[in-house]
Amino acid sequence: MAESDVATRPGGTMTDPDVVTLASELIRIDTTNRGGGDCRERPAAEYVARRLDEVGIESKLLESAPGRANLVARIPAAERERPALLVHGHLDVVPADAADWTVHPFSGEVRDGMVWGRGAVDMKNMVAMMISVARAWAREGRGPRRDIVFAFTADEEDTAAYGASWLVREHPELFEDCTEGISESGGYTYHADGRRIYPIGAGERGTAWMKLTSHGTAGHGSKRNDDNAVAALAAAITRIDEYRWPMRLSPTVHAALVRLGQAMGVKIDPDAPDFDVDAALHQLGRAGRLVESTVRNSANPTMLSAGYKVNVIPGEATAHVDGRMVPGAEAEFEATMDELTGPRVEWDYYHREIPLTAPVDSPTFAAMAEAIHAEDPDGHVVPYCMGGGTDAKQFSRLGIAGYGFTPMTLAPDIELAPLVHGVDERVPAQALESGARVLDRFLSSVG
Repeated sequence: MAESDVATRPGGTMTDPDVVTLASELIRIDTTNRGGGDCRERPAAEYVARRLDEVGIESKLLESAPGRANLVARIPAAERERPALLVHGHLDVVPADAADWTVHPFSGEVRDGMVWGRGAVDMKNMVAMMISVARAWAREGRGPRRDIVFAFTADEEDTAAYGASWLVREHPELFEDCTEGISESGGYTYHADGRRIYPIGAGERGTAWMKLTSHGTAGHGSKRNDDNAVAALAAAITRIDEYRWPMRLSPTVHAALVRLGQAMGVKIDPDAPDFDVDAALHQLGRAGRLVESTVRNSANPTMLSAGYKVNVIPGEATAHVDGRMVPGAEAEFEATMDELTGPRVEWDYYHREIPLTAPVDSPTFAAMAEAIHAEDPDGHVVPYCMGGGTDAKQFSRLGIAGYGFTPMTLAPDIELAPLVHGVDERVPAQALESGARVLDRFLSSVG
């Protein structure tokens, strides 16, 4: 092991790297994913492989394209009585402009009890915890009750074409006995009106990235034109923006509303004939933010393109829309988009992922809750549906039920949502340490 690869305690004693050091070193490896294939995760994958190899854990480095590397390792159980559990974390991160940051986004600086840098909460924190737990097992001669498959993936921040999607298509044998998986977006402390809530992801809205196209008659900008492609597209965009989608509660969100009500001391009955979801969200206060984006389908215009000169009416105009579909409401989503776009505008998916739902009454969900309660006995564990998407959608094609579980105990002054993809992304060192304990406890006990 190179001297630069280990932590140094005060006094110069060389020690095995802790989870904070692992996270810091991972952040220093720039794995910015700019989309369209522009990323290089291999240095991070090699770093993880080296850290696992140091304690005798073998791994497979799998490149989907030059520099686009994924890493998979299996930790065997003493008795293989149950199917394997998949634990996956992505190595790529979204771009960061150093000019906007207090510290350099790829410094991995540890300051004021925080680890700073792009990926600190999305999701090199979890990658560091995964490595830390695996190394602890190897050093201490411990292991899980069921096989654990660790997957460190590329390209999650784009389409997963070079990462989980490729692994599922080209190497399904690595996951053939996995029935459940855990990854990002859940298990952390969410503070609401004096309560500590721990949302565990048990579902995801479907992803529907769409391209809208309108065609018209090109002409001079000074002439009357009743077949203006830009005007037709603008009208469709306005209808989409102003549309109020109806309530559609998936099983996960239904359970989330009930349990959030219990945590907050508010009676919430989604089955009541006169149930008003907006009133319920108001009753829940800050806790309602955990579910407010998942009680309906949504469609948000994000990009527009038309024309090349101010005095020329173009014959075509395009727009992009980020749509999200509640589980079970996919057909309604498509029919509504047909109506909102109207006869003058065509639309089609250019990237689509199905919605997910995982059972909240499973032994695995219960084991995650128990691991959290061992760290925070007074915390309230609730299921929730993620508004966006993760690599769990890719692994679901192999029949793997996906949960969001990146555990961290956070103080009231830390809110994760603004830090994800945000400026000055950072994570408390103690949150990494508590998270590693919870993850270890869960993976060691889940049967």
